Amino acid sequence: MKIYTKTGDDGSTGLFGGARVPKHDARVAAYGTVDELNSLIGVVAAEDGDPEIRARMQAHQVELFNLGAILASGDQLSPTTPKLDEALITTMEQQIDAADTELAPLRNFILPGGTRLAAVLHLARTVCRRAERETSAVRVSFPKLSQRLMPGIKYLNRLSDWLFTMARLANHRAKVADIPWTPNKS
Repeated sequence: MKIYTKTGDDGSTGLFGGARVPKHDARVAAYGTVDELNSLIGVVAAEDGDPEIRARMQAHQVELFNLGAILASGDQLSPTTPKLDEALITTMEQQIDAADTELAPLRNFILPGGTRLAAVLHLARTVCRRAERETSAVRVSFPKLSQRLMPGIKYLNRLSDWLFTMARLANHRAKVADIPWTPNKS
């Protein structure tokens, strides 16, 4: 199979099922951001630092690929369209709760940073929030997709909380303090 097809040279791309849409279509933007997040999760997995946190990334890469496929499926789901694993949300909540027992209570906003692993996790969190906004916009703009996108929006919302907590946990385990935000008082 060739990597290049030349079918997008006119500024369009194909959704699953064959429909052609402009590359600036909201669905394409959303699954593009989901793909960007997936790539960034791959960077997290390749980083040095806490091996337990890094090992948790592959499940999210699979889930993000599933969400991208749903966004790219157009108006019709086929029997081969993947489904999201709603149990992963429960797993993330349990991991957040477990991490919270290791972490000092959060008393103020923190700046992204600390260890390199934590910084990349914070970056992934911000891309995740963008993917969530764009997926939410698709849900509103394409009512036929609304119901099927709700699990994805819930997943992205929880994933951003999870990424934030994993960033704090990476710093804590490396014995690097989170950086508190101190607003200017001028």
